[in-house]
Amino acid sequence: MRSRSWGGAVVTASRQHLFHAATAERYRQAVAAGTDRVARRIAAVHRPFTGITPAELSLEVDAVDLDRPLGDTEAALDELHDVYLRDAVYFHHPRYLAHLNCPVVIPALVGEAVLSAVNSSLDTWDQSAGATLIERRLVEWTADRVGLGPTADGVFTSGGTQSNYQALLMARDQAGPGRLRVLASRAGHFSVQKAARQLGLDADAVITVDTDRSRRMMPSALARELAGCRARGETVMAVVATAGTTDFGSIDPLTEIAELCERSGVWLHVDAAYGCGLLTSRTRRHLLAGIERADSVTVDFHKSFFQPVSSSALLVRDSSVLRHVTYYADYLNPLRMVEQRIPNQVDKSIQTTRRFDALKLWMTLRIMGADALGELFDEVVDRAADAWEMLAEDPRFEVVTKSALSTVVFRYLPTGDARIHADAANLYAREALAASGDAVVASTTVDGAHYLKFTLLNPETTLDDIAQVVELVAGHACGYLRERTLEFA
Repeated sequence: MRSRSWGGAVVTASRQHLFHAATAERYRQAVAAGTDRVARRIAAVHRPFTGITPAELSLEVDAVDLDRPLGDTEAALDELHDVYLRDAVYFHHPRYLAHLNCPVVIPALVGEAVLSAVNSSLDTWDQSAGATLIERRLVEWTADRVGLGPTADGVFTSGGTQSNYQALLMARDQAGPGRLRVLASRAGHFSVQKAARQLGLDADAVITVDTDRSRRMMPSALARELAGCRARGETVMAVVATAGTTDFGSIDPLTEIAELCERSGVWLHVDAAYGCGLLTSRTRRHLLAGIERADSVTVDFHKSFFQPVSSSALLVRDSSVLRHVTYYADYLNPLRMVEQRIPNQVDKSIQTTRRFDALKLWMTLRIMGADALGELFDEVVDRAADAWEMLAEDPRFEVVTKSALSTVVFRYLPTGDARIHADAANLYAREALAASGDAVVASTTVDGAHYLKFTLLNPETTLDDIAQVVELVAGHACGYLRERTLEFA
Protein backbone atom coordinates (compact mmCIF):
# COMPACT_ATOMS: atom_id res chain seq x y z
CA MET A 1 0.00 0.00 0.00
CA ARG A 2 1.38 3.41 -0.91
CA SER A 3 2.22 5.76 1.93
CA ARG A 4 3.45 9.27 2.37
CA SER A 5 4.77 11.48 5.14
CA TRP A 6 2.31 14.06 6.44
CA GLY A 7 3.00 16.31 9.41
CA GLY A 8 5.92 14.14 10.50
CA ALA A 9 3.91 10.90 10.44
CA VAL A 10 3.60 8.19 7.83
CA VAL A 11 0.07 8.05 6.47
CA THR A 12 -1.22 5.51 3.96
CA ALA A 13 -2.85 6.77 0.77
CA SER A 14 -6.35 6.02 1.99
CA ARG A 15 -5.81 7.11 5.59
CA GLN A 16 -4.51 10.52 4.52
CA HIS A 17 -8.16 11.49 4.03
CA LEU A 18 -9.11 10.74 7.63
CA PHE A 19 -9.17 13.73 9.96
CA HIS A 20 -6.75 13.08 12.82
CA ALA A 21 -3.65 14.53 14.41
CA ALA A 22 -1.36 13.73 11.51
CA THR A 23 -3.72 15.25 8.90
CA ALA A 24 -4.70 18.42 10.75
CA GLU A 25 -2.87 20.65 8.30
CA ARG A 26 -4.37 18.85 5.31
CA TYR A 27 -7.79 19.42 6.87
CA ARG A 28 -7.07 23.13 7.30
CA GLN A 29 -6.00 23.51 3.68
CA ALA A 30 -8.91 21.50 2.26
CA VAL A 31 -11.55 23.35 4.25
CA ALA A 32 -9.94 26.69 3.38
CA ALA A 33 -10.12 25.77 -0.29
CA GLY A 34 -13.79 24.90 0.06
CA THR A 35 -14.74 28.04 1.95
CA ASP A 36 -12.76 30.11 -0.54
CA ARG A 37 -14.83 28.67 -3.40
CA VAL A 38 -18.07 29.42 -1.59
CA ALA A 39 -16.98 32.95 -0.70
CA ARG A 40 -15.95 33.67 -4.29
CA ARG A 41 -19.19 32.26 -5.64
CA ILE A 42 -21.31 34.24 -3.19
CA ALA A 43 -19.46 37.43 -4.12
CA ALA A 44 -20.12 36.76 -7.81
CA VAL A 45 -23.82 35.90 -7.62
CA HIS A 46 -25.97 38.56 -9.31
CA ARG A 47 -29.28 36.74 -9.30
CA PRO A 48 -30.78 34.11 -6.99
CA PHE A 49 -30.94 31.33 -9.58
CA THR A 50 -29.60 30.52 -13.03
CA GLY A 51 -32.90 29.12 -14.28
CA ILE A 52 -31.38 25.78 -15.23
CA THR A 53 -33.89 22.98 -15.74
CA PRO A 54 -33.78 19.55 -14.03
CA ALA A 55 -33.19 17.89 -17.39
CA GLU A 56 -30.20 20.12 -18.18
CA LEU A 57 -28.52 19.70 -14.80
CA SER A 58 -29.22 15.96 -14.68
CA LEU A 59 -27.01 15.50 -17.72
CA GLU A 60 -24.02 16.88 -15.84
CA VAL A 61 -24.72 15.06 -12.57
CA ASP A 62 -25.38 11.74 -14.30
CA ALA A 63 -22.12 12.06 -16.24
CA VAL A 64 -20.07 11.90 -13.04
CA ASP A 65 -18.48 8.49 -12.54
CA LEU A 66 -18.59 7.98 -8.78
CA ASP A 67 -16.34 4.92 -9.06
CA ARG A 68 -13.45 7.00 -10.43
CA PRO A 69 -12.35 9.48 -7.73
CA LEU A 70 -10.57 12.62 -8.78
CA GLY A 71 -8.06 12.31 -5.97
CA ASP A 72 -7.61 16.05 -5.66
CA THR A 73 -9.54 18.65 -3.66
CA GLU A 74 -9.25 21.40 -6.26
CA ALA A 75 -10.40 19.12 -9.05
CA ALA A 76 -13.38 17.99 -6.98
CA LEU A 77 -14.25 21.62 -6.23
CA ASP A 78 -14.06 22.45 -9.93
CA GLU A 79 -16.52 19.65 -10.61
CA LEU A 80 -18.72 20.73 -7.68
CA HIS A 81 -18.99 24.17 -9.23
CA ASP A 82 -20.52 22.65 -12.34
CA VAL A 83 -22.96 20.27 -10.62
CA TYR A 84 -23.96 22.42 -7.64
CA LEU A 85 -22.44 25.80 -6.81
CA ARG A 86 -23.01 27.37 -10.22
CA ASP A 87 -26.75 26.61 -10.25
CA ALA A 88 -27.60 26.56 -6.55
CA VAL A 89 -30.55 28.64 -5.34
CA TYR A 90 -28.94 31.40 -3.28
CA PHE A 91 -31.08 32.49 -0.36
CA HIS A 92 -28.71 35.32 0.48
CA HIS A 93 -29.68 37.14 -2.70
CA PRO A 94 -32.14 40.00 -2.06
CA ARG A 95 -34.50 38.84 -4.82
CA TYR A 96 -34.97 35.37 -3.40
CA LEU A 97 -38.49 35.83 -2.03
CA ALA A 98 -40.00 32.36 -2.17
CA HIS A 99 -39.96 30.09 0.87
CA LEU A 100 -39.01 30.16 4.54
CA ASN A 101 -35.30 29.97 3.74
CA CYS A 102 -33.06 32.52 5.38
CA PRO A 103 -29.57 33.81 4.75
CA VAL A 104 -27.39 32.59 7.58
CA VAL A 105 -25.27 34.48 10.08
CA ILE A 106 -21.52 33.98 10.09
CA PRO A 107 -21.22 32.92 13.76
CA ALA A 108 -23.52 29.98 13.00
CA LEU A 109 -21.29 28.98 10.08
CA VAL A 110 -18.35 28.92 12.46
CA GLY A 111 -20.36 26.60 14.68
CA GLU A 112 -21.23 24.43 11.67
CA ALA A 113 -17.56 24.03 10.79
CA VAL A 114 -16.65 23.05 14.34
CA LEU A 115 -19.51 20.61 14.90
CA SER A 116 -18.97 18.86 11.55
CA ALA A 117 -15.29 18.31 12.22
CA VAL A 118 -15.60 17.09 15.81
CA ASN A 119 -18.70 15.09 14.81
CA SER A 120 -20.23 14.66 18.26
CA SER A 121 -23.40 12.59 18.42
CA LEU A 122 -25.98 14.06 20.76
CA ASP A 123 -27.55 10.81 21.91
CA THR A 124 -25.48 9.97 24.99
CA TRP A 125 -23.07 11.71 27.33
CA ASP A 126 -20.19 9.39 26.46
CA GLN A 127 -20.44 10.57 22.84
CA SER A 128 -20.89 14.27 23.42
CA ALA A 129 -19.97 15.50 26.93
CA GLY A 130 -20.13 19.31 26.83
CA ALA A 131 -22.32 19.23 23.73
CA THR A 132 -25.08 17.63 25.81
CA LEU A 133 -24.86 20.42 28.36
CA ILE A 134 -24.82 23.14 25.70
CA GLU A 135 -27.96 21.75 24.05
CA ARG A 136 -29.70 21.50 27.43
CA ARG A 137 -28.73 25.06 28.28
CA LEU A 138 -30.13 26.32 24.97
CA VAL A 139 -33.37 24.41 25.50
CA GLU A 140 -33.62 26.02 28.93
CA TRP A 141 -32.89 29.46 27.44
CA THR A 142 -35.53 29.07 24.73
CA ALA A 143 -38.14 27.68 27.12
CA ASP A 144 -37.50 30.65 29.39
CA ARG A 145 -38.02 33.03 26.46
CA VAL A 146 -41.29 31.26 25.74
CA GLY A 147 -42.24 31.38 29.43
CA LEU A 148 -43.02 27.70 29.92
CA GLY A 149 -41.99 27.61 33.58
CA PRO A 150 -39.57 25.69 35.82
CA THR A 151 -40.56 22.15 34.76
CA ALA A 152 -40.03 22.78 31.05
CA ASP A 153 -37.66 20.75 28.92
CA GLY A 154 -37.13 19.82 25.29
CA VAL A 155 -34.77 18.61 22.64
CA PHE A 156 -33.31 19.79 19.34
CA THR A 157 -34.85 18.29 16.19
CA SER A 158 -34.28 18.29 12.45
CA GLY A 159 -37.11 20.75 11.79
CA GLY A 160 -40.68 21.79 12.41
CA THR A 161 -42.18 18.67 10.85
CA GLN A 162 -40.28 16.42 13.26
CA SER A 163 -41.08 18.69 16.20
CA ASN A 164 -44.80 18.66 15.37
CA TYR A 165 -44.73 14.90 14.93
CA GLN A 166 -43.11 14.31 18.30
CA ALA A 167 -45.51 16.70 20.02
CA LEU A 168 -48.51 14.84 18.61
CA LEU A 169 -46.97 11.47 19.44
CA MET A 170 -46.68 12.49 23.08
CA ALA A 171 -50.14 14.04 23.09
CA ARG A 172 -51.57 10.79 21.68
CA ASP A 173 -49.92 8.67 24.35
CA GLN A 174 -50.91 11.13 27.05
CA ALA A 175 -54.54 11.00 25.94
CA GLY A 176 -54.75 7.21 26.00
CA PRO A 177 -57.08 5.02 23.92
CA GLY A 178 -60.23 6.24 22.23
CA ARG A 179 -61.48 7.85 19.05
CA LEU A 180 -58.71 10.42 18.97
CA ARG A 181 -59.02 13.74 17.20
CA VAL A 182 -56.67 16.68 16.51
CA LEU A 183 -58.08 20.17 15.98
CA ALA A 184 -55.95 22.42 13.81
CA SER A 185 -56.37 25.67 11.94
CA ARG A 186 -57.46 25.52 8.33
CA ALA A 187 -54.36 27.65 7.64
CA GLY A 188 -52.05 25.41 9.67
CA HIS A 189 -49.09 23.38 8.42
CA PHE A 190 -49.59 20.14 6.48
CA SER A 191 -47.26 18.32 8.90
CA VAL A 192 -50.19 17.97 11.31
CA GLN A 193 -52.13 15.81 8.83
CA LYS A 194 -48.96 13.95 7.91
CA ALA A 195 -48.15 13.21 11.55
CA ALA A 196 -51.67 11.98 12.24
CA ARG A 197 -51.39 9.50 9.38
CA GLN A 198 -47.95 8.33 10.52
CA LEU A 199 -49.25 7.88 14.07
CA GLY A 200 -51.95 5.53 12.84
CA LEU A 201 -54.90 7.78 13.64
CA ASP A 202 -58.18 7.59 11.78
CA ALA A 203 -58.29 9.06 8.30
CA ASP A 204 -60.60 11.80 9.59
CA ALA A 205 -58.67 12.36 12.82
CA VAL A 206 -57.60 15.92 11.95
CA ILE A 207 -60.50 18.35 12.07
CA THR A 208 -59.76 21.75 10.55
CA VAL A 209 -61.02 24.79 12.41
CA ASP A 210 -62.32 27.79 10.50
CA THR A 211 -60.30 31.00 10.33
CA ASP A 212 -61.28 34.65 10.23
CA ARG A 213 -60.48 37.14 7.46
CA SER A 214 -56.95 37.48 8.86
CA ARG A 215 -56.49 33.71 8.51
CA ARG A 216 -56.38 33.23 12.30
CA MET A 217 -58.13 30.35 14.02
CA MET A 218 -61.48 31.54 15.38
CA PRO A 219 -61.96 30.70 19.08
CA SER A 220 -65.72 30.44 18.52
CA ALA A 221 -65.14 27.83 15.82
CA LEU A 222 -62.72 25.96 18.06
CA ALA A 223 -65.25 25.93 20.90
CA ARG A 224 -67.83 24.57 18.48
CA GLU A 225 -65.53 21.76 17.32
CA LEU A 226 -64.56 20.86 20.90
CA ALA A 227 -68.23 20.58 21.82
CA GLY A 228 -68.95 18.53 18.71
CA CYS A 229 -66.21 16.05 19.56
CA ARG A 230 -67.56 15.65 23.09
CA ALA A 231 -71.06 15.06 21.78
CA ARG A 232 -69.82 12.34 19.41
CA GLY A 233 -67.78 10.62 22.11
CA GLU A 234 -64.48 11.56 20.49
CA THR A 235 -61.36 12.46 22.47
CA VAL A 236 -59.50 15.58 21.40
CA MET A 237 -55.92 14.59 22.03
CA ALA A 238 -54.51 17.97 20.95
CA VAL A 239 -55.32 21.39 19.61
CA VAL A 240 -52.63 22.74 17.28
CA ALA A 241 -52.42 26.52 17.16
CA THR A 242 -50.05 28.31 14.82
CA ALA A 243 -47.78 31.26 15.53
CA GLY A 244 -46.87 32.15 11.98
CA THR A 245 -48.71 30.27 9.25
CA THR A 246 -46.58 29.40 6.24
CA ASP A 247 -48.72 31.24 3.72
CA PHE A 248 -50.08 34.21 5.62
CA GLY A 249 -47.77 34.70 8.60
CA SER A 250 -50.89 34.80 10.76
CA ILE A 251 -50.73 34.21 14.50
CA ASP A 252 -53.69 32.49 16.10
CA PRO A 253 -55.24 34.12 19.21
CA LEU A 254 -53.17 32.02 21.59
CA THR A 255 -54.60 33.32 24.86
CA GLU A 256 -58.20 32.58 23.92
CA ILE A 257 -57.24 29.18 22.51
CA ALA A 258 -55.29 28.33 25.67
CA GLU A 259 -58.30 29.16 27.82
CA LEU A 260 -60.51 26.82 25.79
CA CYS A 261 -57.93 24.03 26.00
CA GLU A 262 -57.51 24.44 29.76
CA ARG A 263 -61.26 24.32 30.33
CA SER A 264 -61.53 21.17 28.20
CA GLY A 265 -58.40 19.52 29.58
CA VAL A 266 -56.88 19.32 26.10
CA TRP A 267 -53.19 19.39 25.16
CA LEU A 268 -52.27 22.63 23.40
CA HIS A 269 -49.43 22.52 20.92
CA VAL A 270 -48.23 25.77 19.34
CA ASP A 271 -46.42 25.50 16.03
CA ALA A 272 -44.15 28.55 16.21
CA ALA A 273 -41.69 27.27 13.63
CA TYR A 274 -41.93 30.58 11.76
CA GLY A 275 -42.98 33.05 14.43
CA CYS A 276 -40.37 32.02 16.98
CA GLY A 277 -38.18 34.89 15.76
CA LEU A 278 -40.47 37.16 17.78
CA LEU A 279 -38.92 35.68 20.93
CA THR A 280 -35.90 37.92 20.30
CA SER A 281 -37.79 41.01 19.14
CA ARG A 282 -37.82 43.96 21.54
CA THR A 283 -40.84 45.48 19.79
CA ARG A 284 -43.05 42.54 18.74
CA ARG A 285 -42.69 39.91 21.47
CA HIS A 286 -46.25 40.69 22.59
CA LEU A 287 -47.58 39.08 19.41
CA LEU A 288 -46.82 35.71 21.00
CA ALA A 289 -48.87 36.44 24.13
CA GLY A 290 -50.42 33.21 25.34
CA ILE A 291 -47.69 30.91 24.00
CA GLU A 292 -46.47 30.46 27.55
CA ARG A 293 -49.65 28.48 28.29
CA ALA A 294 -48.91 25.80 25.70
CA ASP A 295 -48.12 22.21 26.60
CA SER A 296 -45.62 21.98 23.74
CA VAL A 297 -44.05 24.43 21.31
CA THR A 298 -42.21 24.01 18.01
CA VAL A 299 -39.44 26.49 17.21
CA ASP A 300 -37.35 26.58 14.03
CA PHE A 301 -34.12 28.46 14.49
CA HIS A 302 -33.28 27.81 10.82
CA LYS A 303 -36.14 30.06 9.79
CA SER A 304 -36.27 33.28 11.79
CA PHE A 305 -33.06 32.94 13.83
CA PHE A 306 -30.95 32.95 10.63
CA GLN A 307 -29.38 29.57 11.33
CA PRO A 308 -28.21 26.97 8.80
CA VAL A 309 -30.42 23.92 8.32
CA SER A 310 -30.98 21.96 10.50
CA SER A 311 -31.71 23.79 13.71
CA SER A 312 -35.05 23.30 15.39
CA ALA A 313 -36.40 22.30 18.78
CA LEU A 314 -39.45 20.92 20.52
CA LEU A 315 -40.22 22.36 23.95
CA VAL A 316 -42.60 20.95 26.56
CA ARG A 317 -44.09 22.55 29.66
CA ASP A 318 -43.87 19.35 31.72
CA SER A 319 -40.63 17.41 31.29
CA SER A 320 -42.30 14.17 32.40
CA VAL A 321 -44.18 13.85 29.08
CA LEU A 322 -40.89 13.16 27.34
CA ARG A 323 -41.14 9.67 28.85
CA HIS A 324 -43.36 8.78 25.90
CA VAL A 325 -40.31 8.74 23.61
CA THR A 326 -37.87 7.16 26.09
CA TYR A 327 -36.48 3.68 25.60
CA TYR A 328 -33.58 2.25 27.57
CA ALA A 329 -31.15 0.20 25.50
CA ASP A 330 -28.57 -1.73 27.50
CA TYR A 331 -25.72 -0.94 25.13
CA LEU A 332 -26.51 2.78 24.92
CA ASN A 333 -28.49 4.34 27.77
CA PRO A 334 -29.29 1.71 30.38
CA LEU A 335 -31.62 2.67 33.19
CA ARG A 336 -28.74 2.77 35.65
CA MET A 337 -27.51 5.95 33.93
CA VAL A 338 -30.66 7.71 35.09
CA GLU A 339 -29.96 6.53 38.63
CA GLN A 340 -26.39 7.86 38.27
CA ARG A 341 -27.79 11.19 36.97
CA ILE A 342 -25.89 10.92 33.69
CA PRO A 343 -27.55 13.26 31.14
CA ASN A 344 -28.51 11.51 27.90
CA GLN A 345 -30.44 13.42 25.26
CA VAL A 346 -31.52 10.22 23.49
CA ASP A 347 -33.95 9.80 26.40
CA LYS A 348 -35.89 12.78 24.99
CA SER A 349 -35.58 12.29 21.24
CA ILE A 350 -37.18 10.12 18.57
CA GLN A 351 -33.74 10.09 16.93
CA THR A 352 -30.67 8.20 18.12
CA THR A 353 -27.62 9.54 16.28
CA ARG A 354 -28.07 13.29 16.09
CA ARG A 355 -25.85 16.20 15.07
CA PHE A 356 -24.72 18.89 17.51
CA ASP A 357 -26.82 21.49 15.69
CA ALA A 358 -27.29 23.43 18.92
CA LEU A 359 -23.70 24.68 18.63
CA LYS A 360 -24.69 27.00 15.76
CA LEU A 361 -27.19 28.85 17.93
CA TRP A 362 -24.76 28.86 20.85
CA MET A 363 -22.07 30.56 18.77
CA THR A 364 -24.64 33.02 17.41
CA LEU A 365 -25.78 34.05 20.86
CA ARG A 366 -22.24 34.27 22.21
CA ILE A 367 -20.99 36.45 19.32
CA MET A 368 -24.06 38.44 18.20
CA GLY A 369 -26.55 38.17 21.04
CA ALA A 370 -30.32 37.71 20.95
CA ASP A 371 -31.10 41.40 20.46
CA ALA A 372 -29.15 41.47 17.20
CA LEU A 373 -31.18 38.51 15.91
CA GLY A 374 -34.37 40.28 16.90
CA GLU A 375 -33.31 43.39 15.00
CA LEU A 376 -32.75 41.34 11.84
CA PHE A 377 -36.16 39.71 12.12
CA ASP A 378 -37.85 43.04 12.81
CA GLU A 379 -36.30 44.39 9.61
CA VAL A 380 -37.89 41.74 7.40
CA VAL A 381 -41.27 42.13 9.13
CA ASP A 382 -41.12 45.88 8.51
CA ARG A 383 -40.16 45.29 4.87
CA ALA A 384 -43.09 42.94 4.33
CA ALA A 385 -45.49 45.53 5.74
CA ASP A 386 -44.12 48.10 3.29
CA ALA A 387 -44.41 45.64 0.42
CA TRP A 388 -48.03 44.88 1.31
CA GLU A 389 -48.85 48.60 1.29
CA MET A 390 -47.13 49.05 -2.06
CA LEU A 391 -49.08 46.20 -3.65
CA ALA A 392 -52.36 47.25 -2.02
CA GLU A 393 -52.02 50.65 -3.69
CA ASP A 394 -51.20 49.16 -7.10
CA PRO A 395 -54.41 48.63 -9.13
CA ARG A 396 -52.79 45.83 -11.12
CA PHE A 397 -52.62 43.60 -8.07
CA GLU A 398 -54.82 42.09 -5.41
CA VAL A 399 -53.45 41.36 -1.92
CA VAL A 400 -54.70 39.07 0.80
CA THR A 401 -54.60 39.75 4.53
CA LYS A 402 -51.72 41.77 5.93
CA SER A 403 -49.22 39.47 7.63
CA ALA A 404 -48.15 39.78 11.26
CA LEU A 405 -44.79 38.45 10.09
CA SER A 406 -42.99 38.63 6.76
CA THR A 407 -45.14 37.10 4.02
CA VAL A 408 -47.12 38.88 1.33
CA VAL A 409 -49.77 36.93 -0.62
CA PHE A 410 -50.89 38.66 -3.82
CA ARG A 411 -51.76 38.14 -7.47
CA TYR A 412 -51.78 40.01 -10.73
CA LEU A 413 -55.43 40.72 -11.54
CA PRO A 414 -56.30 41.28 -15.21
CA THR A 415 -59.26 43.46 -16.11
CA GLY A 416 -62.29 42.76 -18.23
CA ASP A 417 -62.74 39.41 -19.92
CA ALA A 418 -59.10 38.53 -19.25
CA ARG A 419 -59.84 38.13 -15.53
CA ILE A 420 -60.89 34.54 -16.06
CA HIS A 421 -57.26 33.84 -17.00
CA ALA A 422 -55.83 35.25 -13.76
CA ASP A 423 -54.79 31.84 -12.41
CA ALA A 424 -52.94 30.88 -15.57
CA ALA A 425 -51.27 34.29 -15.86
CA ASN A 426 -49.95 34.18 -12.31
CA LEU A 427 -48.68 30.62 -12.61
CA TYR A 428 -46.98 31.52 -15.86
CA ALA A 429 -45.39 34.62 -14.30
CA ARG A 430 -43.89 32.57 -11.49
CA GLU A 431 -42.49 29.94 -13.83
CA ALA A 432 -41.12 32.51 -16.25
CA LEU A 433 -39.49 34.40 -13.41
CA ALA A 434 -37.80 31.24 -12.13
CA ALA A 435 -36.67 30.31 -15.64
CA SER A 436 -35.04 33.71 -16.04
CA GLY A 437 -33.30 33.40 -12.68
CA ASP A 438 -33.95 37.09 -12.01
CA ALA A 439 -36.05 36.34 -8.92
CA VAL A 440 -37.68 33.44 -7.13
CA VAL A 441 -41.18 33.74 -5.66
CA ALA A 442 -43.59 31.14 -4.30
CA SER A 443 -47.17 30.32 -5.15
CA THR A 444 -50.16 29.12 -3.17
CA THR A 445 -53.91 28.84 -3.42
CA VAL A 446 -56.41 31.00 -1.57
CA ASP A 447 -60.05 29.98 -1.66
CA GLY A 448 -59.36 27.91 -4.75
CA ALA A 449 -57.57 30.67 -6.72
CA HIS A 450 -53.86 30.79 -7.54
CA TYR A 451 -51.79 33.49 -5.85
CA LEU A 452 -48.14 34.42 -5.63
CA LYS A 453 -46.27 34.83 -2.39
CA PHE A 454 -43.29 36.77 -1.14
CA THR A 455 -41.59 35.36 1.92
CA LEU A 456 -39.10 37.88 3.22
CA LEU A 457 -36.33 36.60 5.48
CA ASN A 458 -33.41 38.58 4.12
CA PRO A 459 -32.70 41.94 5.79
CA GLU A 460 -30.67 42.86 2.70
CA THR A 461 -33.84 42.88 0.58
CA THR A 462 -34.93 46.46 -0.01
CA LEU A 463 -38.31 47.83 -1.03
CA ASP A 464 -36.70 48.69 -4.37
CA ASP A 465 -35.75 45.02 -4.83
CA ILE A 466 -39.37 44.07 -4.19
CA ALA A 467 -40.64 46.75 -6.56
CA GLN A 468 -38.38 45.38 -9.31
CA VAL A 469 -39.74 41.87 -8.79
CA VAL A 470 -43.30 43.21 -8.85
CA GLU A 471 -42.63 44.78 -12.24
CA LEU A 472 -41.14 41.53 -13.52
CA VAL A 473 -44.23 39.64 -12.38
CA ALA A 474 -46.50 42.15 -14.09
CA GLY A 475 -44.45 42.01 -17.27
CA HIS A 476 -44.57 38.21 -17.48
CA ALA A 477 -48.29 38.09 -16.67
CA CYS A 478 -49.07 40.75 -19.29
CA GLY A 479 -46.93 38.93 -21.81
CA TYR A 480 -48.87 35.74 -21.21
CA LEU A 481 -52.16 37.52 -21.84
CA ARG A 482 -50.83 39.49 -24.81
CA GLU A 483 -49.75 36.30 -26.58
CA ARG A 484 -53.34 35.18 -26.42
CA THR A 485 -54.59 38.54 -27.69
CA LEU A 486 -56.62 39.00 -24.53
CA GLU A 487 -57.60 42.28 -22.97
CA PHE A 488 -55.28 43.19 -20.12
CA ALA A 489 -54.67 46.13 -17.85
